[in-house]
Amino acid sequence: MAEGLFRHALLAQDEPMKSLLVSSAGVSTYDRQPAANNAVTAMGKVGIDIKNHRSEPITEALIDRALAFFAMTDTHLAMLSFRVDPPPSNAFLMRQFIGADATDEIPDPYGESLPHYEACRDSMVEAIPSLLQVVKSLYEAQLTDKSADQ
Repeated sequence: MAEGLFRHALLAQDEPMKSLLVSSAGVSTYDRQPAANNAVTAMGKVGIDIKNHRSEPITEALIDRALAFFAMTDTHLAMLSFRVDPPPSNAFLMRQFIGADATDEIPDPYGESLPHYEACRDSMVEAIPSLLQVVKSLYEAQLTDKSADQ
């Protein structure tokens, strides 16, 4: 759901943001599993089709090429840190940039009812504007670093 929402949000941005690649990878998933039916339904209700999505486990190659990682829970971040040594400095909670009053974590709806998936989706939607700003800042910093190296 996060991949679909973020990809959709990037379409409304100017280049080069519009062309950034977005992917989703799990710290505890099987490869090539379809999105949960409730995830597909929840996303369909906001006009985003994820029925062709397939899961992908996090890999060293993905970590090496990622601008940023956004996790739903502290547990997801801890699992990423456990799998990667040293832990990536570009890993964050999806909601940590919203503001002081916001809850940082998004409960994982895996195996839950449709209302849980809809609540998860809505929590992600609320985070998207702040994530766009974070990614834009990281992207610009990366360009500045590359220019300095040349």
